[in-house]
Amino acid sequence: MVRESYVVVHNIAKRHNVGTLARSATAFGVKELILVGRRDFNSFGSHGSTSHLPFRHFHSLSDARNFLIEKDCDICGVEITDSAFPVNEHPFKRSTAFLLGNEGTGLSTKECEICDFFVYIPQYGCGTASLNVTVAASIVLHHFGVWAGLSERSRDGHKFIVAERPVKQGKYCTETEESIIQERKSRRENASRGFFDETRNAESTSSPLDTLFTEE
Repeated sequence: MVRESYVVVHNIAKRHNVGTLARSATAFGVKELILVGRRDFNSFGSHGSTSHLPFRHFHSLSDARNFLIEKDCDICGVEITDSAFPVNEHPFKRSTAFLLGNEGTGLSTKECEICDFFVYIPQYGCGTASLNVTVAASIVLHHFGVWAGLSERSRDGHKFIVAERPVKQGKYCTETEESIIQERKSRRENASRGFFDETRNAESTSSPLDTLFTEE
């Protein structure tokens, strides 16, 4: 049985973290990176990895969850909760999508509601309350890869071999009037919670990153 992983990004406050997340996702064999809400982000830190990782966009968490249910995939919240498992215990059962919380506030109530279970990363030092979201993602994805039995990438000297860049990906969706209205609504909701800068590209009717998104 093929065990695949996904990364779900909803309300990460620092958009440049998405680029670094993409780099980690590529390194650990993630199937797709799913953006919920706004699609624009800063690819700083990706080191070209966005060319090797399919992106998918949904306007709402419920739409993303429905897609993952169709993929026979559990949703795992990366959060310290009373019911969370230590990630080193590998409490996975099948393909899993990892939902990462906001850097400052963690997962919201709405985000927790779509999760099937939670994992946390045990800490042993006393100097910090939590890890950077991209560091946490790397640790969790590595553990999933070990559990899933993924094959290690070939190496050349002191680095792993990077594949040829794939053919340019097609658009995930066209910008219809309805989708533009829905996306602007999501922007306003996120801005009201302080997740994103609402003023940036607020009047844009298309995304410069459309070519990153895959077809349904």
